[in-house]
Amino acid sequence: MAVKVQKIFQFLKEVRFELKRVTWPTRKETLAGTAVVLIIVFIAAFFLGIVDIGLSELIRMVLSR
Repeated sequence: MAVKVQKIFQFLKEVRFELKRVTWPTRKETLAGTAVVLIIVFIAAFFLGIVDIGLSELIRMVLSR
């Protein structure tokens, strides 16, 4: 049991050490990345919405014959 606890503490020490080495993005970089993701999501949603409407109309036409 003591060996497991010691391994857990060693792991957490290593995690803390690695997190200090990480280059974290600035607020400006984070906001820019978020904006890009949101724009791409809206473009994809718009495209898929248009495709959905088109396919729905196509199926409606085929089934109405």
